[in-house]
Amino acid sequence: MLGNKKDLLATLDRIVSTPILVVGDLILDRYIWGKVERISPEAPVPVVEVQRTEDRLGGAGNVVRNLATIGAKPTVCGIVGSDEDAQAMLRLFAEIGADVRGVIVDDSRPTVLKTRVIAHTQQIVRIDRERCNGESPQVNERISAAIESSIDGAKAVILSDYGKGTVSSHVLATLHRAYEQHRLGLSVRPLFVDPHPRNYDNYRRMSVAKPNRKEAEIASGRSISSVEDAFKAADILMERWNSEMMVITLGEDGMIVQQAGGQAGVHLETMAQEVFDVSGAGDTVTAVFCAALATGASPVIAGVLANIAAGIVVSEVGTVAIDIDRLRNEVSRFGAI
Repeated sequence: MLGNKKDLLATLDRIVSTPILVVGDLILDRYIWGKVERISPEAPVPVVEVQRTEDRLGGAGNVVRNLATIGAKPTVCGIVGSDEDAQAMLRLFAEIGADVRGVIVDDSRPTVLKTRVIAHTQQIVRIDRERCNGESPQVNERISAAIESSIDGAKAVILSDYGKGTVSSHVLATLHRAYEQHRLGLSVRPLFVDPHPRNYDNYRRMSVAKPNRKEAEIASGRSISSVEDAFKAADILMERWNSEMMVITLGEDGMIVQQAGGQAGVHLETMAQEVFDVSGAGDTVTAVFCAALATGASPVIAGVLANIAAGIVVSEVGTVAIDIDRLRNEVSRFGAI
């Protein structure tokens, strides 16, 4: 693996108090934990005896949570409904000290809620509640205004697109305009995009794009069955999206980092020891990689840290954020690398 322990730990130190703006789809993840001891007499389904219920930040909220747990100072721009789930989400943001001045309330839609029923560490069913038919012009104007007022106070901007409607053409135009004004850019203030198929034809300018293997295959039109294929897909997508850098996550095959300008790409092997649940691992990569870049770290250092962090969170059940102490310990455990 590339990098060295001293540089990795120094980068983690610099991340502390780094202001980062997160724009994207806010989702409340609700977990119902229980146990199964019998099958229902009403239908051939397990009966789950509920033991506890837990709410966690999902979607762009999980990116915010990861930023907070590694010591950065996140500001949130997103949309929630006018309901109890929005209040639950805002309480979770308050617990981690996130700035929610950019959270917009839309009375016409519910807060996006994903409820997972889990028994004996096995997910039984997921129940989604959402309405994502696009936001009104008024809501789009409000979210764009919130982004405009927050960009210059951040060291980096993350666009976390889950296809739930927050990342509209209006929002993308706002970020593109900021790029043209030289307020965004890899050497100024990185714009890190976690893309969604809904907007593949609408992305026009970004510092870093981070699709996973499947997303990169769909967006590039190229099958990825090897690391070499991933690099070729990255070249296609850098041209398509006018991106300065591509990060493609490849699951058990790690990730690749490719920069524009003909520089040689880097393949980073996975650091996962055990995999229980990949939920939210992409958000962890996004948060750690972007936060490291925001401090001036090289793409390789950012990628190594993100890779180690992802290896940690996939060993947990459900959407979890990276713990900074555990991340430091894992970096130290690898010694001179």
